[in-house]
Amino acid sequence: MSDDSQIFDLELLKKRRDRAAQNITAHDFLLQRVAEDFSERLGAVQRQFPTVADLGAHHGVLARAVERIPGVSLVVSAECSWQLLKMCPPPRVLTDFEALPFADESLDLVVSGLTLHLINDLPGALLQIRRALKPDGLLLAAVLGGETLRELREAFLLAESELEGGASPRVAPFADVRTYGSLLQRAGFALPVTDTDVVTVTYSSPLALMQELRGMGATNSLATRRRQPLRRSTLMRACEIYVERYVRPDGRIPATFEIITLTGWAPHESQQKPLRPGSAQVRLADVLGTRELSAGEKAGPLPPKREE
Repeated sequence: MSDDSQIFDLELLKKRRDRAAQNITAHDFLLQRVAEDFSERLGAVQRQFPTVADLGAHHGVLARAVERIPGVSLVVSAECSWQLLKMCPPPRVLTDFEALPFADESLDLVVSGLTLHLINDLPGALLQIRRALKPDGLLLAAVLGGETLRELREAFLLAESELEGGASPRVAPFADVRTYGSLLQRAGFALPVTDTDVVTVTYSSPLALMQELRGMGATNSLATRRRQPLRRSTLMRACEIYVERYVRPDGRIPATFEIITLTGWAPHESQQKPLRPGSAQVRLADVLGTRELSAGEKAGPLPPKREE
């Protein structure tokens, strides 16, 4: 029996990533997009981050981008796949994503590209990251959101229900923006921000999409996946449904990837803090040019505006 708390089979995830390493550069367009976005975001921050950890480094795309940012002195690549890690710039550390090898308050910045959504104990990992950051240190992470591969999920759901009498989990249960924001707050991050970027990619066929996912090392690693091989008839029916429902006029099919970016700071006394309730110096009614009513008072006509 599998532990209900284990969403992902992490040993299988390592094998998937090891296998993908041999041709990963042909399938890293999402990581390249994240690296470009992070470079822009960090370039706009008016401070330096000498010591950085790249958590879930893949083959080093993000680490190489961060190394070029002024003020960065050291980027440690942390990855669970040895075959991918060998492709990263040193220093490198082979690690379990749920047991981070960093001392408390040792890092100025933690970046992570498309990995944190694959962690079983994400609240615990976020707490470890926050503890590893120095006061006023920054977490900048990209994860996949709930819209990701919605077309593929629907096609397999309908095909398995039609041919096998029930569906098995084949696409990871990605969280949404609000959930990730709440997790940042629970882990003690200050000034948490989440935003989303929906990317639509087209392929010649559903099988071409599945080949891309295999090349990314992103095929099914769910602990509750069905252990029997996928039936050819079910696969072909899923492809038919995908095309029937989503084919474009040019004959290509779309695939949705939702990238959610998480930003959070380790608490520090210099950071902005919300005002205490009742400490405002100006009434909202005055700002809006309206009349404030007490509880139970009926609204009447507004007084005429004064001419300045």
